[in-house]
Amino acid sequence: MALNPYASFLGGRDPLAVIRSTPAALKDQADRIGPARIRTPPAPGKWSARDILAHLADCEIVFAFRLRQALAEDDHRIQPFDQNLWARSYGSADPDAALAAFSAVRAWNVALVGALPAVAFDRRLTHPERGTMTVQVVIETMGGHDVNHLRQLEAIA
Repeated sequence: MALNPYASFLGGRDPLAVIRSTPAALKDQADRIGPARIRTPPAPGKWSARDILAHLADCEIVFAFRLRQALAEDDHRIQPFDQNLWARSYGSADPDAALAAFSAVRAWNVALVGALPAVAFDRRLTHPERGTMTVQVVIETMGGHDVNHLRQLEAIA
């Protein structure tokens, strides 16, 4: 079974509770940062808060697809993506639209996960770089990924 590099960010917290709370936490951080600073990177070569929000919106779409594929297909093989290539378009991203997209898709994902029978969390899928994992690991990855980027936004704020 694959090692989950994001699980450590959860610090023992319930991943479903984390993913449920993230949209409100993102909004709070974006409000703290404000429109005057949301597009400004904290340092050269680093992502701005707007870039992080756009990345999270993109990743939520990816997580939505991965979850549904894993639930629909036996032993689904994940298609990886290069986040830096996707980030090339973030310079023109609207941070409010990114947050709205993230929040809408996240609500849909939380509804899906909340309705799953216990056996569904053990369904397997394979990431070409990380190996075999379960739906539970995908959910833990979502939560840990959220925590990681929320910490970055807190540092910017």
